[in-house]
Amino acid sequence: MGANAEKLVDVKKLIDFLQKETPNQIKGFQQFMSAVESEDVLEKKNKELINVALSVAAQCEWCIALHVKGALDAGATKEEIIDASMQAVLMHGGPALMYMTPVKEALEEFLNEKA
Repeated sequence: MGANAEKLVDVKKLIDFLQKETPNQIKGFQQFMSAVESEDVLEKKNKELINVALSVAAQCEWCIALHVKGALDAGATKEEIIDASMQAVLMHGGPALMYMTPVKEALEEFLNEKA
């Protein structure tokens, strides 16, 4: 299992933990997340691309792994994911540029899984 797949496992473990420890709060968060992620206006692929960019700007490696995988699963191309990531670099500068590294690594890992 690659490092990014491990990050996805970490996210699942965290959610499982929070469902036991703070069931009301995580349920409320998941309901909100489900409502926001619905395809009322933007398609899932576009929302995932936005989330990739926001993950880079927030410098969250778990978020990057989750949303790169989500974008790929929603039909985004490698080029679209890199372009979305670069929007974060434009708006957030040098620190965001360094978080292109986990984007690159997630793309390599998840695209190799599909091959």
